[in-house]
Amino acid sequence: MRDRQVVLFAGGLAILALLFGLAGGMLLHRRLYSKANTTVAVPTGAEGEFGLMAEVWRTIEREYVNQQEVDAQRMAYGATSGMVRTLGDAGHTRFLTPRMAELHQSQLEGEFEGIGAYVEMRDGRVVIVAPIDETPAQRAGLEAGDVILEVNGEEVTDLPLDEVVSRVLGRAGTEVTLTILDPDTGKTREVTVQRAKIDLDLVTWQRLPGTGVAYVRISAFSEGATEDLRGTLEEIQEAAIDGLVLDVRTNPGGLLSEAVGVTSHFVEEGNVLLRRDAKGEMREEPVKARVDAMGLPMTALANGGTASAAEIVIGALQDHERATVVGTTTFGAGTVLSEFTMSDGSVLLLAVEEWLTPDGRVIWQEGLPPDVKVSLAAGQEPLPRMRLQEITEEELKSGGDEQLLRALEVLGGSDEH
Repeated sequence: MRDRQVVLFAGGLAILALLFGLAGGMLLHRRLYSKANTTVAVPTGAEGEFGLMAEVWRTIEREYVNQQEVDAQRMAYGATSGMVRTLGDAGHTRFLTPRMAELHQSQLEGEFEGIGAYVEMRDGRVVIVAPIDETPAQRAGLEAGDVILEVNGEEVTDLPLDEVVSRVLGRAGTEVTLTILDPDTGKTREVTVQRAKIDLDLVTWQRLPGTGVAYVRISAFSEGATEDLRGTLEEIQEAAIDGLVLDVRTNPGGLLSEAVGVTSHFVEEGNVLLRRDAKGEMREEPVKARVDAMGLPMTALANGGTASAAEIVIGALQDHERATVVGTTTFGAGTVLSEFTMSDGSVLLLAVEEWLTPDGRVIWQEGLPPDVKVSLAAGQEPLPRMRLQEITEEELKSGGDEQLLRALEVLGGSDEH
């Protein structure tokens, strides 16, 4: 099985398609354990601990009052997940069931079926991090911060993330009804969403109304993002464009190779990132020979949903002084994970390295601050791409996306707002 380098979002994220694996700024190496080798020796020195687990298991099987709920596989997965969580690397190192692993792979390939929203577990509740551009979730009005309380009338507040995911999953064309809590108002509402086949539109662009500026949106760093950007830049080159805004807000990450490729479109030489192993040794990840961004003046948009691969790009653009970053501090992913595939198809994603910006800045659990800090008003979301295609210059100015407007001002050389 070929090695692959992957960088993904932190927070135990899933796509409500739903897809796990947008988690934890990772460099991912795959290792496959043979299904024939299912007998694993108890680690030396841990005999007592393993004996305790077996003792609890047997007691549950023998004594628990509701024997219908005793499921050996579910107990094994639950125990394994709990063991991994004790490492304290929340949202990065984690265990994926076989189904979660399949979903994780689907996201990397850039297409899947579902409603199209990033979700994660926060304080024991499944929370929508962001709807994906132009998906059923976005069109149904689901917003960042919304909490999923019920799926098709069934309460899910006490269920683990993968079980909530399984209830939302379904064939394209079918509907799912979610009971949603707005944490700001305390009010609940029902939202019915029609599932669909979702092809991630990785890179899109348009001229912002009333300007000579190209707005380039990268929604994820799945396979093909680098080549999609190449095509986009060729189109921009043929237009009368005099500036570029790169938007990676609420971008959960993807493949490390794509982050390196995208950065290499804008940065001519040097490193994209540094990798530090458990011994403290550093390894450089240099840019590739690309650079076809025509030297256009450039700003970049980032926020708390900008993670992992997106943070790699933001960090490189800052350190190479290629773009002024506008917005808020990024998520703070940054562990480098190895993917270990177990005998039943489940996967352990285990942190083995950390990555840093070219100048050696730490990102993990800290995030990258913007060069120009601009927060959106409470309840205000970035203008989605489909709205930008439709609005006028005046609507752009009054649309409430102050981060985008400030990025335009910076391109114009203004320091006032």
